[in-house]
Amino acid sequence: MSRKFWKKAALGGLAAFAALAMAQVPAQAQGSGPIRIGVLNDQGGPYSAITGPGSVAAARMAVQDLGGTVLGRPVEVLSADHQHKPDLGSSLAREWYDVQGVRAIFDIYSSGVALAVQKVAQDKDRLLVVSMASSALIGGAQCSTHGMQWANDGYAVSNLTVRGASGQGENSWYFLTVDYAAGHSIEADATKLIQAAGGRVVGAVRFPLGTPDFSSFLLRAQASGAKNIGFIGGGSDMINSVKQADEFGLRAAGQRYVPFSMTTVDISAVGSQATQGMPVVLSYYWGENAETRAFADRFKQATGNLPTDPQANVYSAVRHYLRAVQAAGTVETAAVLAKMREMPVEDFFTRGARIRADGRLMRDVMYAEAKAPGQMSNPEDLLRIVSRFTGEQAFVPVAESQCPLMRR
Repeated sequence: MSRKFWKKAALGGLAAFAALAMAQVPAQAQGSGPIRIGVLNDQGGPYSAITGPGSVAAARMAVQDLGGTVLGRPVEVLSADHQHKPDLGSSLAREWYDVQGVRAIFDIYSSGVALAVQKVAQDKDRLLVVSMASSALIGGAQCSTHGMQWANDGYAVSNLTVRGASGQGENSWYFLTVDYAAGHSIEADATKLIQAAGGRVVGAVRFPLGTPDFSSFLLRAQASGAKNIGFIGGGSDMINSVKQADEFGLRAAGQRYVPFSMTTVDISAVGSQATQGMPVVLSYYWGENAETRAFADRFKQATGNLPTDPQANVYSAVRHYLRAVQAAGTVETAAVLAKMREMPVEDFFTRGARIRADGRLMRDVMYAEAKAPGQMSNPEDLLRIVSRFTGEQAFVPVAESQCPLMRR
C-alpha cells in the first residue's frame, strides 16, 4: 500500500483516539454538564452526628438556596465516608477530582484526612474547604493555596476554652487527650496558653479513638489534684467521658471537667444535668437570633435534627464557593479562588468575614456554656452565650503563624 494511504490511516487513528479521549473527560471539566462538589466526612462513625449526613443536607440546602444552578449548569453534591483513614480520604479525593469532575470538597472533620486531601487538592488544582479540623499543620506549616478552614480550629478552641476556664479560680490542669494528630495539636496549643496565663499542666494521658471506658483515665486525673480536667476528643468519646466523669462525682469533689470540643449534639446526648457549666466554642448557635433560628427550623424539617456548628459552616462554605463561581463566570480554580478571597462572606450567621492568606476564614467565634436544667426555657435552650470574639482575637495571630503564605 502507498505511503499516502498509511499517512491517512494514521491521521484517522489519531483523530479517533482524540475523540475517544474527549468523550472520557467529564463534561463538567469541558464547561458543560453539572458542576460537582463533594462532601467527605464521617458518615457512620463517632463524629457522624456532628457532621455526617447532616453536612450533606446542609450543602444541598445551600445549592437549593442559590436556585440549584450556577452559570446555567445544575449543581450536584456527592458524598462519601473517609472512615478517618487518610489513605482512603486521599484516594476518594483523587477519584472525585480526576474521574467525577469534582471541583471542590467540603467538611472532612478529621485532621489526618484533611492534611492528606489538602495535598491532593493542591496537586490536582482543585479546592478543599474544611469545616472544622484541629491540627495546627492544616493552616500552619503545611498550609496550601488550595485549602481553607471555615469554622473553629484547635487554636481557637484552646484559646477560648482556656480563657474561660482560667478565670474561674486555680489554673492547674490534667489532660485526657485522644491519640491522633488533632488531639496532640490541641493539647500543645492549650499547654502554651495555660502557661502564658500563669497556670500549669500537672499531667496528661492519651486514649485511643473509640474508647468505651474512661475509668482508668479519670482515676489518674482525679488523683492528680488538678483543678481542671481537660478532655480533648469528640463524638462518642466525648459523650462517654462526660457521662463517666459525672458518675465519678468530679464536680462534687471540686474538680472542673472541661471538654475542649463539646457540641450541642453532646449536650443533647448526655443531658444538661451532667454538662451544666461546660464550655462550648462555636460560630453558629440556633438560639442566637431570628435568622439562626429560621435556618435551624428549615434544617430540622429536612433532616429531623437541629444543625450543628460544622453543618452550618458547610452550608456557609458551599454557598460562598458557588457565589464565587457565579462571580468568576467559570469553575476554573484560579479565578474562583481569587473571587472567594475578594468577596466578603455573607450569610445568615456570617457578616463581612474575609479569608486570610493561610486559608483561615476570619469569622466571629462565641464562647458559651451549657445551661443547667433550671435555666432552660425548653429542651432546645441549651447554651448561654458568654462572650463573642473577633477572628483576630480567636485565631492564631499572624506573628505566630507557621504558614509560609503569611510571609509573602
